[in-house]
Amino acid sequence: MDTNALFKIGYGLYVLTANDNGKDNGCIINTVMQVTSDPCQVAIAVNKKNFTTNMIHNTRKFNISVLSENTKFDTFKHFGFQSGAEVDKFQNYTDIERTPNGLLYITRDTNAFMSAYVQQEIDLGTHILFIGQLVASEILSDTPTVTYDYYQKNIKPKPEASKKSGWRCKICNYIY
Repeated sequence: MDTNALFKIGYGLYVLTANDNGKDNGCIINTVMQVTSDPCQVAIAVNKKNFTTNMIHNTRKFNISVLSENTKFDTFKHFGFQSGAEVDKFQNYTDIERTPNGLLYITRDTNAFMSAYVQQEIDLGTHILFIGQLVASEILSDTPTVTYDYYQKNIKPKPEASKKSGWRCKICNYIY
């Protein structure tokens, strides 16, 4: 089986944010979809190992910042390559606003945000599927949403020629 075929699915990329006990956190996800229109609900899939997953489980709410094609690699590194359990990702991060549900969303290089309250939680093995009813959303710009394919081709740095040998991660290019 060639699992590289999964890279052909048209994923968008998003910063998922939550807050638990006064601590804000966010992570990069690639699974957001509208599942109903009345009431308006979205589904997100989040890896169980992500610190943000437990925050959403505990508080039953989340925000989604829809990343645009203007997003720099530093945003992906900041929200995707470190854990909120070890780092305060919002310390000195200024391009943010709070929504009425008390959670942050990213204002730079995003084209929309959505706020939701969890209605259902489904255990998928490695991930949790949260289904949330939208309570707020806004379009922030007309810049297209960054897709996973666009990220791979235009944002993620190309691997440098290296004399190291081993297995290269297809996501971040780390060589094991």
